[in-house]
Amino acid sequence: MNRYLLPFSVVGTVIGGVVLVKDYISGGTCPSKAVIIGKTVIVTGANTGIGKETALELARRGGKIIMACRDMDKCEAAAKEIRGETLSHNVFAKHLDLSSMKSIREFAKRINEEEDHIDILINNAAVMRCPYWKTEDDFEMQFGVNHLGHFLLTNLLLDKMKTTGRARIINVSSLAHVAGEIDFDDLNWEKKKYNTKKAYCQSKLANVLFTQELARQLQGTGVTANSLHPGVAATELGRHTGMHKSAFSSTMLGPLFWLLVKTPVQAAKPSVHLAVAEELEGVSGKYFDGTKEKEPASQAQDEAVARKLWEISAKLVHLEERQSVATAGISSAIIDAQPTKW
Repeated sequence: MNRYLLPFSVVGTVIGGVVLVKDYISGGTCPSKAVIIGKTVIVTGANTGIGKETALELARRGGKIIMACRDMDKCEAAAKEIRGETLSHNVFAKHLDLSSMKSIREFAKRINEEEDHIDILINNAAVMRCPYWKTEDDFEMQFGVNHLGHFLLTNLLLDKMKTTGRARIINVSSLAHVAGEIDFDDLNWEKKKYNTKKAYCQSKLANVLFTQELARQLQGTGVTANSLHPGVAATELGRHTGMHKSAFSSTMLGPLFWLLVKTPVQAAKPSVHLAVAEELEGVSGKYFDGTKEKEPASQAQDEAVARKLWEISAKLVHLEERQSVATAGISSAIIDAQPTKW
């Protein structure tokens, strides 16, 4: 019997070591155990993947969860599943299409009328490396959904969040922002050949720049804004990349992917941490890699670019003066302008 003891011990040690390495790479567990009873949370893109797991965990912690999604069949099914798992009746599915400015305005109007307070807004939804599609308002899809949609949504909910006090805005960006470049001459990819990867990186850089400028404008209001990279996760977000369809990727690189790629549960932990951690109260304008604060790429720290992106975004979505965070840095010509075609 003793002759089997050493091999079993070695195998057990190796397995345990691999699990620990994966846990370390994935960022470990969410360090905060805080509950959010009585708080209202909005999570965009919450019907699947990271958004769904974020909604589930925050429901477990006692929050009232509003799952804002385009596909209502999937959203209702996900909400029902979360209610069943958490035994919470405060989980609701609401329609929000971030590729439609009309839908965003309707959603925000309904939320502002129905909710007494909004404590946490998690801008999680995203499109990654899709073909050259246009939004309902003629914006390039990735820039339109990932940046402009959340830009407008956030601004329309800000008055409510400022009256709430100590509210938090969390923008889910990506490590891909380090390869991003904001091309103000061709944000819509009409002058150059469309590159799905570069378009995605531009939209993720825009998320961080938006967060930086938003945090600056929110100083003194009690509302904070931070961005994060959740890690590379196995979700439906990568459906346009084709990697999950590759036999080589599935067989030869499968073990490596298992080690390096997070599950949706693991990838949701950074959003949950930023939403609930007591030690992050008052922390704003920061970028997190997982649950650790990191310096974003240098181009994401350019205040002039962030301010210019804000002004152009406000013009494109026709952000009215009463709906903006602050108008001091935005000219009346931009505020009053109609949306333009790029």
